[in-house]
Amino acid sequence: MASISSTSASHFDELRWVINIRRSLAEELEEEIEVPVSIFNVPKALMLTDPESYVPQSVALGPYHYWRPELHEMETYKLAAAKRTQKHLHRVQFHTLVENLTSFEPQIRACYHKYLHFNGETLAWMMAIDASFLLEFLQMYGLQQGKTLARVPSRMSAHNSILRDIVMLENQIPLFILRKVLEIQHSSLESADELLVSMLNGLSEELSPFRTMDHSVKIDVSKCAHVLDFLYDKIVPKMDEEHCETSEPEDQSDGQAQDHKTSELSNLVSRIKRGSFRIIKALLMSRPVRVLLKLPWKIVGNLPGFIIVKQLIKHVLFSQDNEEQKEKAAACSAQNKPPLAEEIAIPSVEDLSKSGVRFIPTNGNISTITFDTKTVTFHLPTVTLDINTKVVLRNLVAYEASKASGPLVFARYTELMNGIIDTEQDVKILSQNGIVVNHLKSDEEGAELWNGMSKSIRLTKVPFLDKVIEDVNRYYNCRWNVKVTKFFKQHVYGSWQFLTLLAAIMLLVLLTFQAFCSVYSCSRVVRNQTR
Repeated sequence: MASISSTSASHFDELRWVINIRRSLAEELEEEIEVPVSIFNVPKALMLTDPESYVPQSVALGPYHYWRPELHEMETYKLAAAKRTQKHLHRVQFHTLVENLTSFEPQIRACYHKYLHFNGETLAWMMAIDASFLLEFLQMYGLQQGKTLARVPSRMSAHNSILRDIVMLENQIPLFILRKVLEIQHSSLESADELLVSMLNGLSEELSPFRTMDHSVKIDVSKCAHVLDFLYDKIVPKMDEEHCETSEPEDQSDGQAQDHKTSELSNLVSRIKRGSFRIIKALLMSRPVRVLLKLPWKIVGNLPGFIIVKQLIKHVLFSQDNEEQKEKAAACSAQNKPPLAEEIAIPSVEDLSKSGVRFIPTNGNISTITFDTKTVTFHLPTVTLDINTKVVLRNLVAYEASKASGPLVFARYTELMNGIIDTEQDVKILSQNGIVVNHLKSDEEGAELWNGMSKSIRLTKVPFLDKVIEDVNRYYNCRWNVKVTKFFKQHVYGSWQFLTLLAAIMLLVLLTFQAFCSVYSCSRVVRNQTR
């Protein structure tokens, strides 16, 4: 233990630590830095589920993974990119760029949630080299009006691996560093921003799981923290008042029309009930029923088999009102509370399809998810699954959980998809309906991708998605065949005595019939009924 303590203490430079603390405090006193933290460590709850989705495998960008030995091979490419960047600087040496970035040291440090042990000069060189490499890689996505930074090296391999590393939360560098390098190269901040936007838009087209991108959404790169933040703003819809309301207000004419339809429906139900009562009354007054009523039904009704039949009828016919009352009470009590874990449960795609639900793809993002109770259609945006999708989805969820204090919109979407996709059959059905475009090896891999994202940081309420989940569950649970299946699973199949009970009921019926025929002549009863 003493040797371990001495070894760890030998790597700790007390003097440098004190100098860094004093300089940091002095800088914050001189100038108040209004740069929010935007580059976080991935929460442990998510990191433990799939480390490879959060830890870079090919290239380190920024200080969090800079000294990992397995990533040193890419340093050669990063230095080569820095040399090519130097050729495109207008009469400016690369070390001049580094000195320029040194003046932004407080802003750079403020972006990172973790304390950085590098001194200012090391941090500036790191940012300059990483920015050069990242811009050279991104320029293949920003071919606009002939503007390119350099030729993409033909020796670069593992393209998709680098793409995945670029969008990892712990592998980000501040976006204003990229803007500064481009500004020096093009001698204009406007042209630099224009080129940067074109590159990031191209990257979003490549990595976004939603292939139908909304090009009308214009993102101000000066307000974006890093590449992952730009991708998040491009994919995840903003939560406005429209999406915060669980139901939209209707105008007076729509309300009157709805009241008229409700009145007609009530009259129809009343007529059906009256007709049903007449039929039941006629059956009760018939001769066979009167004969059966003479049997000791109080004794027979208490037998186990008849109790199950009675509970089944009650469960199927009278459970809907109780469920609706419970749902209303739960909605009132949980109006301002986060959803419980069991509220995330939703039937699978296969079960919903068997119950009559149709799946329709939408041309949009998450905000287009709806469930139409009239036509029984589930509207979902088209999502593409490839080798990069898992890393993109997971890091978007991690970034949202780290930065946001409000609803976790994207996390709630992944929970919804995880809920409705259980097996490869679910992925197959969604693929056949155009909702999932699967470029993975099999539908089983697609199901594993969604099922592996069940871990969440915290439960949250997203009104428009929660309403969809509630509507789907209400429709599914009100189906009579679902009620019967639930009843048998709960009261019958769960008991090992089911077969014994069934045999006893059959024996009881036979004995009852035999006793009845011994007292009354069966032929005489049949002859009387035919008269």
